[in-house]
Amino acid sequence: MEPRHADVLLLGGGVAAARCARTLRRHGFAGSILLVSDEELPPYNRPPLSKELLRDDLPAELAFAEPLTWYERRGVELQLGMPAVALDPQQQTAELADGQLLRYGQLLLATGAAPRRPAIPGAERAVLLRTLPDAERLRARAVAGQRAVVIGGGFVGVEVASSLATRGMAVTMIELADALWAGSLGTELSTWALARLAEAGVAVRLSAACEAVTDAGVRLVDETLPADLVVAGVGVTPRVELAAVAGLEVDDGVLVEDGQRTSAAGIFAAGDMARPRGGARIEHWHAARETGERAALAMLDAELPPRPAPWVFSEVAGTTLDVVGWAPTWDEVVEVPGGFAYVVGGRVAQLAIIGGAIPVEAARELMATRPSLEEFRTPRA
Repeated sequence: MEPRHADVLLLGGGVAAARCARTLRRHGFAGSILLVSDEELPPYNRPPLSKELLRDDLPAELAFAEPLTWYERRGVELQLGMPAVALDPQQQTAELADGQLLRYGQLLLATGAAPRRPAIPGAERAVLLRTLPDAERLRARAVAGQRAVVIGGGFVGVEVASSLATRGMAVTMIELADALWAGSLGTELSTWALARLAEAGVAVRLSAACEAVTDAGVRLVDETLPADLVVAGVGVTPRVELAAVAGLEVDDGVLVEDGQRTSAAGIFAAGDMARPRGGARIEHWHAARETGERAALAMLDAELPPRPAPWVFSEVAGTTLDVVGWAPTWDEVVEVPGGFAYVVGGRVAQLAIIGGAIPVEAARELMATRPSLEEFRTPRA
């Protein structure tokens, strides 16, 4: 039987794939587009899962990347609940779990990332949050007056702890490092966030190691924290198995050049599972959206816009936090109006913006220039 053909095949059901399809159609692409996802739902945005959809009893459709009718109107075919199991770059084919063989003209890999479980006994008792059904199940278990322990003080852990406290739970968050976000954003921002969390009723244990999750709760070195609900947010692992077996270059993600091109002709990668060669893999909605769009432009041989400064947005106990730029290390962190500046070699490489005090798009443009601290503090007309 001749394989089914798609001019563009999108493997993955997240915002990167949806944005790729949208960009292709917006730029006049008239060929066939097939989006294949192992999830039963159409592409949706993940940031609300730990925020609005966990705090409030909102319908799941609010998280959809596009209304369901959009795909039919734009001629984008969906095949949901069907994972891809093999990829052949030479033959330009992908095999699905039901044995179906797909032939493609161009392919986007956007398979995302999988949440990690803590490497401790009883970790299977902890709830993980990655999918929309995960968020709905977690919301159903967030009973006011009960006790919750959140393992991990990164972005997801802080957001989940904040949301569970809003729903009336008594929340304790445990972080192995001596600062939130594993210290990656410095002690200054961590100190600010700890104060916000304390005001919201979230107790935080820093430099605390979890030894096990038990029926009674979470066991630390010298005590057990009672818990009716345990949630783990200890990071994710890029889903690169399909690409690796197919022979694509992989190193903490599928390696991509400008335009999201992988080491295999006609194959692009975007979102959480893609890493720019020589750069960092950004696990966030904006990176997924923008890399999906860039892949579409590259498929069309269209001009690529300059790559914007990275942007991660989060919330801490109801207060927005935007981190713009990139500074894995820094010389100093300086408090500035509306947040903190991370200075490298006398120049501002990253900003942490609190409560929307600085417009994000303006901050992204500014971080692309890496201004000096003096230039940054100089008022602009």
